[in-house]
Amino acid sequence: MVIAGLVFAALGALIHVYIFFLESIAWTGAAARRTFGTTDATVEITKPFAYNQGFYNLFLAISVFLGIIFVATGSTAIGATLVFVGAGSMVAAGLVLLLSDRSKARAAMIQLAAPLVGVVLLAIGLAL
Repeated sequence: MVIAGLVFAALGALIHVYIFFLESIAWTGAAARRTFGTTDATVEITKPFAYNQGFYNLFLAISVFLGIIFVATGSTAIGATLVFVGAGSMVAAGLVLLLSDRSKARAAMIQLAAPLVGVVLLAIGLAL
């Protein structure tokens, strides 16, 4: 269960690295515009906010990846804590998105599903 939890947490982290790319690097590009529904009028206005938010997503992903490394090298308490904090924050952010705008339910589920499964499986695996 621990390995399965870490795999799902890593998948969540990879999704958040992609979100970082869209928000902080490719915000004015076609893929980001399709994903986030920005227009010519909104893309420049929102660029600083997206840039900042993208790095937030990257830092969450880094915490999960570091946690996985710590677990893999035998420092389970440190590693699990990092994974729980990083992946748990991904889940919480997805819930905030879902609760704040029901039209973004699909995006929220993409953001929170894999890390949620990872957190649950990791918790079960550590409890066994």
